[in-house]
Amino acid sequence: MIARRRFCLVLTVLFAAVWILLAINPHDRSDWALENVLVVAAALALFFSYKHLLLSRVSYAMIFVFLCLHAVGAHWTYSLVPYDQAFETISGRSFDDLMGWNRNQYDRIVHFAYGLLLAYPIRELFLRVAQVRGFWGYFLPVAITMAASMFYELVEWGAAEVFGSELGIAFVGAQGDIWDAQKDMWLATLGALIAMTVTAAINIRLQKDFAREWSESLRVKHAEPLGEDAIARLIREGKDD
Repeated sequence: MIARRRFCLVLTVLFAAVWILLAINPHDRSDWALENVLVVAAALALFFSYKHLLLSRVSYAMIFVFLCLHAVGAHWTYSLVPYDQAFETISGRSFDDLMGWNRNQYDRIVHFAYGLLLAYPIRELFLRVAQVRGFWGYFLPVAITMAASMFYELVEWGAAEVFGSELGIAFVGAQGDIWDAQKDMWLATLGALIAMTVTAAINIRLQKDFAREWSESLRVKHAEPLGEDAIARLIREGKDD
């Protein structure tokens, strides 16, 4: 436990250093501020849950990497991150040309990373807080990733409507692609699917009761219908009391 807390402290110090460095002279200060609203919310959530819900080192490492990727995007604005120029400086070749890309794809990379890196921490929350098991421990992280991706696209739309002009365009980062939101959501979903597939493969290999747990998770636990039947039962129980 002490080693895990030290690990968290090291990651916190490292991220603080990265964040401070990238907070200096960002390309667009207003866009940087908007992008960091969710970072502040995530930092507060991690801080207040630290004593009561200490996550695994794997989960904290994944969150750290994702937040660093986001910090880079916030510094440059997502559509202007010079990853291709950096790659060309190192290798002498254009990464976009190698991949056949005709736009800055950093935003797509981070949306994919969102699902790939955060689905497992979400799974850990479901297993430890909601005590889900079997199928639901793999399905729900993907579903939450999809829902969160949709919510973020709605936030981008709302921000563009409220702030408009250049700030709204920079925050959305669609780069003229009318299907940008759908592609972003799909990439986040794909990342989560890959993360959960890898997790399932590891558990199939190591967890002896994997098949039994999966089967049990799909078994009907309560035979009585809900809806109007549940309301009727509650009314009867209230009268009996």
